[in-house]
Amino acid sequence: MPAYDAVAFDLLTALIDSWTLWNSVAGSPETGMRWRQRYLEITYGCGAYRPYQKLVQEAGADVGLPASCAESLEARWGELTPWPEVPAVLRRLAARLPLGIATNCSERLGQMAAARAGSAFKVVITAERAGYYKPRPEPYRALLEALGTRPERTLFVAGSASDVPGAGALGMPVFWHNRMGLPPRDARPEFCEPTLARLPRIALPEV
Repeated sequence: MPAYDAVAFDLLTALIDSWTLWNSVAGSPETGMRWRQRYLEITYGCGAYRPYQKLVQEAGADVGLPASCAESLEARWGELTPWPEVPAVLRRLAARLPLGIATNCSERLGQMAAARAGSAFKVVITAERAGYYKPRPEPYRALLEALGTRPERTLFVAGSASDVPGAGALGMPVFWHNRMGLPPRDARPEFCEPTLARLPRIALPEV
């Protein structure tokens, strides 16, 4: 028997390497990191949905980037690629369990990025669709409702440190895909791994 009834994912960090695109648009990894960190600060403090592109532009301005960088990020969105192990991991999971996504993104860009990760998902909940940004509870609740599963039986695969307490507060066990080796915030996940390689063995322990 699978250990869970469903597996849900953060999108733009847990499944997709969005770091490379942000860094490329910003001109360097250092500037890209400052831009991305400022965007996360604004997003986590935002709560109710404001247009994703506006938050990206505001974060860029705060770290000295021109508005054209936010426009370039959107224009190059199709360059996003999943982490190398994602296709094989999703194939193994989707053969046994429903999969979902909760992402801090606009509906259009969220659907585009999800398609880059594959076609295995039963539902994609964006911040625009939920009306709020994670780690507010509304996106996670919308995801659980769409999947039709109980929190304690739905493994959430976090990409950021804030997803750990966000999903955990609703009772979801959390697998933190901590690719960048970031420090935890406010809560500890049940599982913390630098890649997704072990995820099928955790969600499908008999495999």
